[in-house]
Amino acid sequence: MFLTSPQFEAARQILRTLQEAGYEAYLAGGCVRDLLLGREPKDFDVATAATPDVVLGMFPRTFSVGAHFGVVLVACEDAEDESQRCTTEVATFRSDGAYSDGRRPDAVRYTTSAEEDVQRRDFTINGLLLDPSAFSLDEAAWDGTRKGIDRRLSAAVIDHVGGLSDLEQGVIRAIGRPDFRFEEDHLRMLRGVRFAARLGFAVEADTAAAIRRLAGKMSLMSRERVRDELTKMLTEGRARRAFELLDETGLLQEVLPEIARMKGVEQPAQFHPEGDVWVHTLGLLDQLEADAPLTLAWGALLHDVGKPATFRRAERIRFDGHVEVGVAISAEICRRFRFSNDETRQILALVENHMRFGDAPKMKASTLKRFFRLEGFEQHLALHRMDCLAGSGNLDHWNFVRESFEAMPEEAVRPQLLLTGRELIAEGYQPGAAFREMLQVVENAQLEGQIRTPEEALSLIRGLYPIL
Repeated sequence: MFLTSPQFEAARQILRTLQEAGYEAYLAGGCVRDLLLGREPKDFDVATAATPDVVLGMFPRTFSVGAHFGVVLVACEDAEDESQRCTTEVATFRSDGAYSDGRRPDAVRYTTSAEEDVQRRDFTINGLLLDPSAFSLDEAAWDGTRKGIDRRLSAAVIDHVGGLSDLEQGVIRAIGRPDFRFEEDHLRMLRGVRFAARLGFAVEADTAAAIRRLAGKMSLMSRERVRDELTKMLTEGRARRAFELLDETGLLQEVLPEIARMKGVEQPAQFHPEGDVWVHTLGLLDQLEADAPLTLAWGALLHDVGKPATFRRAERIRFDGHVEVGVAISAEICRRFRFSNDETRQILALVENHMRFGDAPKMKASTLKRFFRLEGFEQHLALHRMDCLAGSGNLDHWNFVRESFEAMPEEAVRPQLLLTGRELIAEGYQPGAAFREMLQVVENAQLEGQIRTPEEALSLIRGLYPIL
């Protein structure tokens, strides 16, 4: 269990060292929240009255990663087992000055008051402090259930902001005046939505109202920071709720107006009984599991992003060219959010190919095999399945492609080439633009099973492309 993990033990040792030296020190922030909820923390952060120079001098292996903000990383002492190695963030109690850039304080002042320190944090459920020495780690008495964790830990929590009550009631509430908290760091608005979705909590009324008032501030935010928060929303297992909350708070229009435009865009009822493009997209997001690949998650979000721009009503509702338009819009979104080249390539491939499954049963063997060659084809399968289940529910094409893909050996999909340009030159052909066409003809015939040897490949070329 996580209270006996190397990360927790390292944080506990740091706390003990600081406290024995006479400094107040606690576990702080998200790890306390998660422990109280019976969730495994991703890391254990320490808050202390000791200043950074003291922390740097107190431990043998330290890294000053944010000295201006009082943050030091303390590394575990060398361990033979690599899994036991970890670093713990140790932050000095502080009081922040003004945030003129809407992200970082212009200046910080160190304080010895834990209460003053938590007042600068974002939400009450993240403003809790915990001293592990105040409870027993006797595993015989520790049942590991949520009730057991609540019962033992809550008595050891120091709560200056009402976070315990909000945690119990399932509420995301900004500490102090919400407008001040969000003016300090605009990204907190997205974080509030993400916490509410991930934990299944409600956003407290004043906090939600402040987000709606200040949503326009998101245009001032670093696109990378926004991208990272949106990616977390998409990959933490509650993507649908996160995007519903983004819409309800006005943030969706600010950060992803292309997705907001999906609302109210009708679809043919025979293919999409669920409703409009927005409802359909939410249906895909609802199926994304925690830790879904980033590219699959964004592919699910963007797969129909071209539909609003291509909607027309003729004899029936049509979205002519929505895939091509969707690829172009998705490319702009990926550029705006500065995804890596590899991430962008896969996201665009998912958008570009999501409609091809319907043609699969009629594809020639060579076309189907090239379809299977798409990088990360399992993601294409996963996207199509979600697309079907969020619409008509008909999985016939998905089943055909999945069964064909799983039954086909790798050497049939990517067979060893029968000919290269070297053999064509040896045969007397002059290098040029026609080489590509000739090699493509050979590969198609090979994938179709019409030829199997280099000799057969050369014979095919001699018949189709005689040397004059």
